[in-house]
Amino acid sequence: MVIGELTQETDVLVIGAGPGGYVAAIRAADLGLDVTLIEERDKLGGVCLIEGCIPSKTLIHTVELMDHVKQADRFGISHENVSIDIDKLRAWTQSVVDDLTGGVKTLLEKRGVDIVKGRAVFTSDKSVHIEGAGNIDFKHCIIATGSRINTLPSEYDLPLWDSETALNLPSIPERLLVVGGGYIGLEMGTVYAGLGSKVTMVEFAERLLLGADPDLVKPVIRKCEQRFEKILTDSKVVKVEEHKGGGYDVTIEHHGKQTVETYDQVLVAIGRKPNTDNLGLENTGVEVSERGFITVNDQNRTTVDHIYAIGDVCRGPALAHKASREGKVVAEVIAKHPSAFDNRAVPAVVFTAPEIAWTGITEREAKDEGIEVNVARFPLTALGRAKTIGETDGFIKMISDPVTNIVLGVGIVGPHASELIAEGTLAIEMGATLEDIAGTIHPHPTISESIMEAAEVAAGDPVHILPRKKKK
Repeated sequence: MVIGELTQETDVLVIGAGPGGYVAAIRAADLGLDVTLIEERDKLGGVCLIEGCIPSKTLIHTVELMDHVKQADRFGISHENVSIDIDKLRAWTQSVVDDLTGGVKTLLEKRGVDIVKGRAVFTSDKSVHIEGAGNIDFKHCIIATGSRINTLPSEYDLPLWDSETALNLPSIPERLLVVGGGYIGLEMGTVYAGLGSKVTMVEFAERLLLGADPDLVKPVIRKCEQRFEKILTDSKVVKVEEHKGGGYDVTIEHHGKQTVETYDQVLVAIGRKPNTDNLGLENTGVEVSERGFITVNDQNRTTVDHIYAIGDVCRGPALAHKASREGKVVAEVIAKHPSAFDNRAVPAVVFTAPEIAWTGITEREAKDEGIEVNVARFPLTALGRAKTIGETDGFIKMISDPVTNIVLGVGIVGPHASELIAEGTLAIEMGATLEDIAGTIHPHPTISESIMEAAEVAAGDPVHILPRKKKK
């Protein structure tokens, strides 16, 4: 790393080494540009790698493995005294993170990317200042500073957990309150329920996971109702006070009625906000919305032509893979390649049990926008592979144009949904029809066959379930 005072010029300055920033830096370097990457953390990889996607999925895998062991009796496998060593689990999770962050650093260094540790603040449209490292003048700049966790109002000045704290496994509280029923809350609630906590979830909205279609969420809610002590939707936390002897007394309003419960710990998972404040953007011509999002076009160019923004600081879902794609696009645009973020679909995944994934238009979005669609479902109860592994709770939903049969959206709830959704995304990007998917030979017996089966249902030619009754 480059450390200490310096005055430097660079073709491309990338601010932030998350999945958008480091990918943009690598792609730009591969295209022959001189690249400097600024990161204020000690490690590279951003929130996703260090304290988000990667450690959370490591813990989720552990909990799922534990659950499979507990249910092994139905397969004829006897077991006893199964337990989790928390210290070993912490060490394993950290080793995964360390390996990946080290790999990112190596990839950047091998590409000749200069890495500067520090916080960048714009002093003009052409320059930034890094405390302790001087100024860097740039021809092009990519803002990839990501987002941070939303917190409860300032009156709650208490050592409550956020997802970053929870991922470090500081303890396994006997009673845990999770505030927020989005994907972070559900995933972390699943982890701690699997580790032995009695979990209560409070969600302000009328249902969990507002971004997904309700029918996809139902199997997950059923499973969570078995694992969690309580799920309270249309509810809110009114007050949190320290309990004598430890823990917290929490006042919860549910359907207009307030009750007070005591919890050993409270995990706040109420979303994220973009890291665009304190960047000195007021010293540039970059336009920022009231909510802190940077305005960009389809090339992720801001209102200053040579400054770009990618990932959580601009429009669209706050997802690592979306940021990475934008990073590649911007690097190619800077190198004068014909590129734009014109992707038709950005897949979303929730790593609950069962997993949920969707891509393209959702059934709810189609209804809200007045778009006529053909919606078909194939249940996993009719899939041989799902039966062999004992995981039949779920289905594949295929959404298509009723006239052209072009695939517009795919929703999945069930085992390996996170892997299967890529086929649906590819189908949408290629403009594939139901016949294209149904006519593609899928290996048997596999979970992937369910995609083909759902396309057959949508096309009106199912084999393994009865055809839908045709409207008169």
